[in-house]
Amino acid sequence: MRHSKPAAVSAAIATAAALVLAGCGSVPDHSHNSPLAQGTVVRGTAAVEPHVSPAPYGNADLRFGLDLLNAWCAEDPSANVVFSPSSLATGLGMAYLGARGATAQAMAAVLHLPAGAGASLEAGLQARARALRQLDGPGVTVSDSDEVWADPSLTPLRSYLNAVATAYQAGVGRVPLLTAPAEAAAEIDAAVAAGTRGHIRHLLSAADVSGSIFVLTDALYLDAKWQTPFVPQEGFAGPFTTAAGRRVQAWYLSGQVFSSAQAQGWTAVSLPYRGGRLAMTALLPPAGRQGTRCPVPTAGVTEALERQLAHDPGSAMLDLPQVNLSTDEHLTGLLSSLGMGIAFSQQADFTGMSPMAGSLGTVVHAATLRVNAVGTVGTAATGVTVLPTSERVGLVVNLDRPYLMLITDVRTGEPLFVARVANPDLP
Repeated sequence: MRHSKPAAVSAAIATAAALVLAGCGSVPDHSHNSPLAQGTVVRGTAAVEPHVSPAPYGNADLRFGLDLLNAWCAEDPSANVVFSPSSLATGLGMAYLGARGATAQAMAAVLHLPAGAGASLEAGLQARARALRQLDGPGVTVSDSDEVWADPSLTPLRSYLNAVATAYQAGVGRVPLLTAPAEAAAEIDAAVAAGTRGHIRHLLSAADVSGSIFVLTDALYLDAKWQTPFVPQEGFAGPFTTAAGRRVQAWYLSGQVFSSAQAQGWTAVSLPYRGGRLAMTALLPPAGRQGTRCPVPTAGVTEALERQLAHDPGSAMLDLPQVNLSTDEHLTGLLSSLGMGIAFSQQADFTGMSPMAGSLGTVVHAATLRVNAVGTVGTAATGVTVLPTSERVGLVVNLDRPYLMLITDVRTGEPLFVARVANPDLP
């Protein structure tokens, strides 16, 4: 049975908002505080932990991304796939901070969170978020926005709001999820559209949020220029053999020399963006592993390739298809297949969020990725709903068959985007 306590909830959210703004570790009980207006998002900063490395969290997100790519691609090997492991790990990570018991264990395993992080988890996640913000600079625009949307009828635990503010600088907003889901979805979508510069205008429907008491969102925007742009006049039209074995025409960017590496039959080429902090790695699978199969490298292979790339001054000519990809998917089934099923079941435990928090309802993810002669524009958004408790030299690499793309922070390994191009002639 749900209990509606609007006055108490308004006061709790207001004091939580004050906490986020102040960056304090606890919230005094000031019931006279003015309520947070519906739809308002309050964002603040939390204490900085400068000595924690974000690299283990970048590695965790990459491993999670490869697992998800493997499962997703296996469902339809002929389809293009694009998603942001970083955005998904953030949306699910905000839910994880409220998970307890077996639910937390299952989510930590799927997300590959560093073992033994314990009390340092929030500091590690904060370091991860700080490193992501530091990617923003001349020629590279990166912005990330995280929100906790709560229905006015529940009382979020202050400890949970502290945690998401510390780890993700998440804003806190109030929308009528239970009483007016269409209105709530529209307000959330407006925030996502703003966070992705209008590229993702619709993430959640009224049906997605109906019956939810929390919605956790992440919006990621990337606009990165190549360190050395491709010369359009050197591009050419050529054949591409799709995952289904069909030959189509693609427009190839060409004419540059890049660092390359090879390991266990995989070939990697690194394409740096301006500033040298961000790079795309194009990964060509071993020949003959196409058709109905969906080759995905292991994290060990990607690590071996990255080590080689770091020491190769430039030995490969690259023919890179120009692509414009998009995805809009509900990922509940895929995440359950990876081992997160308990989070969506009646056995879920999210009492770290609120005594009223039951299970995750759905996970919705949308992403776009445009790669052309100038650079790359990528956007991603994740929505997680929470239901109430019920009761080499001379080497020429031609990406003329299905290949993968990883856009990562070369310092921490944080994977901003993962994509598989099965057919560059499709969106």
